Amino acid sequence: MSIKIRPSVEADLPSIYALIKEFSIFQKTPEKVKITLEQMIEDQNDFKCLVAVDKDKVIGFSSYYFAYHSWTGKVIYLDDLYVQSAYRGQNIGNQLFDAVMEIGKFNRCIKMKWLVSDWNTKAQEFYKSRGATIESTEWICDLGFK
Repeated sequence: MSIKIRPSVEADLPSIYALIKEFSIFQKTPEKVKITLEQMIEDQNDFKCLVAVDKDKVIGFSSYYFAYHSWTGKVIYLDDLYVQSAYRGQNIGNQLFDAVMEIGKFNRCIKMKWLVSDWNTKAQEFYKSRGATIESTEWICDLGFK
């Protein structure tokens, strides 16, 4: 098996959308997926994503964006990282994680930030093994626009 990590293209969007829905089930929050495939296609210039591909099949993805934090400066924000269960344990998550880190470094970001579910101890251990610190001092706030 030869996994390739590359930037996503429009033809990948249906597969990425399916993985987003699969990831939401894994996260136990499928009701939170509000985006549609049509909206993703319309917003594709704003959607930054890497895909892990086995032959022609998209089997994982990492989406990200850039932000500026007044206390630290420019950061890259890892929005989602997901690998299908059949492909886990093969270093694909590490490859996606590293690829987003490299994009951040190339773009002169000071650090990478992301969220991890409090129940997902396996992911927490993965991130800690990469040198991350996990803070529990802040709450996630979310306010939708009508």
